Amino acid sequence: MTLRLPLPDGSTRAYEPRTEPLALPAAGPPTSRTVFSAAHVVADPYADTTPDLPAAVDWDATLAFRRHLWSHGLGVAEAMDTAQRGMGLDWAGAAELIRRSAAEARGTGGRIACGVGTDQLTGPATLAEIRTAYEEQLTVVEESGAQAILMASRALAAAARGPEDYLDLYGHLLRQASEPVILHWLGPMFDPALDGYWGSPDLDAATQTFLDVIKAHPDKVDGIKISLLDARREVELRRRLPEGVRCYTGDDFHYPELIAGDEQGFSHALLGIFDPLGPLAAEAVRILDTGDVDGFRKALDPTVALSRHLFQPPTRFYKTGVVFLAWLAGHQDHFTMVGGLQSARSLPHLSRAYELADGLGLFPDPSRAESRMRALLTVYGVPQ
Repeated sequence: MTLRLPLPDGSTRAYEPRTEPLALPAAGPPTSRTVFSAAHVVADPYADTTPDLPAAVDWDATLAFRRHLWSHGLGVAEAMDTAQRGMGLDWAGAAELIRRSAAEARGTGGRIACGVGTDQLTGPATLAEIRTAYEEQLTVVEESGAQAILMASRALAAAARGPEDYLDLYGHLLRQASEPVILHWLGPMFDPALDGYWGSPDLDAATQTFLDVIKAHPDKVDGIKISLLDARREVELRRRLPEGVRCYTGDDFHYPELIAGDEQGFSHALLGIFDPLGPLAAEAVRILDTGDVDGFRKALDPTVALSRHLFQPPTRFYKTGVVFLAWLAGHQDHFTMVGGLQSARSLPHLSRAYELADGLGLFPDPSRAESRMRALLTVYGVPQ
């Protein structure tokens, strides 16, 4: 049945939803690339959302979504920015998420890596306090049995006087880590408070400091996750990495070409867009496992329009579109987010996200997705 979808100019247009989903059976992990999906959290829609109360998470639905990702052979990157770290989910909630998801991973055999940051610090902090905060979170992740992802820290970006502070602090953390970690460079388009990370707003200078950290401790760095939305810079950086250190692309604009790679190498993946794309993305990489680069690109290239739409500025609000699509896909029963972030995108933006995702066949039950989209449009007063 035709839907009337709203446009930014106030008009509407007709859209015919598809009737059949894309057939994507569960399967084992890809073998040629390591692929993580950064996963969202499901809010408890009945909880009191008073701003001074901690986030309320629906743990059953949250863990069920992780089992869904694992069933398709993807790793889970837990408690990252996709899980609303620093945008609704505080450290206490993130610590509980890490413990629960890591236990679930042990029970299912799923791969998991978890974010280590400093978000228990709520105001200006000294470098010593920042180090202590990182250490506390690293302990929680390592005790859970998960791999650690050292995330960029707002507190460190504010307190560091230059590159030497990053070299000193990260060097200390890497020496302390019991297993190789993933280093995470999140650009200011995802979090404006991270502008000038690695000690300089000049990306060339920042890149050199980042490489200096890695080269001083190559045995403690499994890989890097770079989220700058700059494919050229990522390729140049991955070519300069020490032998054995992986590059996990976090570029939600250029991921097909970066994962496919070139004659000098390729990127693995740790992506927020692989939350809604999980089954399709995993199947595409399994095609790549066979050496069929063209088949991989044919499967994954059409998804870029959806990703670019979800991650359009302000990029940090991409989480709203990710959770919206999870609701339409039936992975949760409501479109509610911790911190009320469901209000961060407009109805025309969400409508376009629905149209693009439906066109890709991402919804296991297209009729349910259509019904939920119609209900949302009705609530917003869009005549059908």
